Amino acid sequence: MTAVIGILVVLVGILVSIALHEVGHMVPAKRFGVRVSHYFVGFGPTLWSRTRGETEYGLKAIPLGGYVRLVGMYPPAPAGKKQSNGFFGRMVQDAREMSAEEILPGQEPRAFYNLSVPKKVVVMFGGPFMNLVIAFVLMTVVLVGIGSPQATTTVATVPACVTPASAPADYECTASDPATPAAEAGIEPGDTVVSFDGEPVTSWDSLVGKITGAAGQTVPVVVERAGEQVTLEITPTEVDRPVVGDDGQYVTDDDGELVLKPAGYVGIAPTQERVSEPLSAVPEAIWAQVSGTAEVIVALPAKLVDVVQSTFGGEERDPASVMGPVGVGRIAVDVVGADQVDVVDRVAVMLSLLASLNIALFAFNLIPLPPLDGGHIAGALYEGAKRQVAKVRGRPRPAHADVAKLVPLGLAMWVVLLGMGVLLIYADIVNPIRLT
Repeated sequence: MTAVIGILVVLVGILVSIALHEVGHMVPAKRFGVRVSHYFVGFGPTLWSRTRGETEYGLKAIPLGGYVRLVGMYPPAPAGKKQSNGFFGRMVQDAREMSAEEILPGQEPRAFYNLSVPKKVVVMFGGPFMNLVIAFVLMTVVLVGIGSPQATTTVATVPACVTPASAPADYECTASDPATPAAEAGIEPGDTVVSFDGEPVTSWDSLVGKITGAAGQTVPVVVERAGEQVTLEITPTEVDRPVVGDDGQYVTDDDGELVLKPAGYVGIAPTQERVSEPLSAVPEAIWAQVSGTAEVIVALPAKLVDVVQSTFGGEERDPASVMGPVGVGRIAVDVVGADQVDVVDRVAVMLSLLASLNIALFAFNLIPLPPLDGGHIAGALYEGAKRQVAKVRGRPRPAHADVAKLVPLGLAMWVVLLGMGVLLIYADIVNPIRLT
């Protein structure tokens, strides 16, 4: 049942995100007078549709996309220009003719290609912008509403012995393992560390820093226990611990091994509490995800090669690999079905997944290639640039940019996107990424 819930949450989240993305295109288009003939979520056979006004709204069988049909996307061929009779030339001409056939008699001014350049950009940017808004709302709920778990200065557990850095999580102490300094000092779960070596402790990070630099020194530590302050003496032992980088991840060497360095260790683990973050943290989180997604897009060809090698070569799949909707659904299943994750954490992770998905839709759709929104935006900006150059040079206003010429490229991109989608779905099934 939990697996079904996880898949349904992701599926519904994807459908809602796609539906709102298309609303982001449709609303400004209608406001600017463009006739919108179709609004559909999904592809393939139509499951349901209904016409309201001049627009047919519907739901299709394959929930992997959606579209709005804006009448008059392609302008007529430039006057006096000879048309090619080749395969691609015929494809371009067919696109022009289909676009012209959609325009009702007397409604030529309502064609999309007759919009001003700024209005074209607003219409095409409206879809990705809607995904950005969705991500902002979801991250606000997660960070401000639910809050993020943060370590406190209250002790949760006190291990009985000092374990090796490479010891597994279920390691059991033996008689030869030395006791942890915290256990020897008498620190107990529930104690709140007030000061360490005479300096006040304000956060878990500050306490860790003080302990790290005090290896081999016997120092006083004050804890609050049952409303009273108790002074204890503790001698942090020196152990090798993994180095953590500025990004919060463990540092590894060229061979992929953890980089270790000597550090003070006492043997306490903190409790966690949810802390609501300020609203200003949301744009920072969004920007971090947008920039990270942009880096993934730039490296996408290489990452797809890695997916092919790991899937068909029997290699272990990189946890930072790209995923499709099936992979996102499997992660959702892992989160929902994990016994050690409480309900609040499950909700937070699910909302964060959907926010990340919308960030991906935002960034990916801005790639300046057809049939993505970024390709249409690039065509509109090219048209505007041509007109500005003509204006500066005192030349007549040029005709609309002949964006129909990009139809063959758009078809090639569809084939590439379809192939990428099939590859990721297959990889997510046979060699999925799992949460640890």
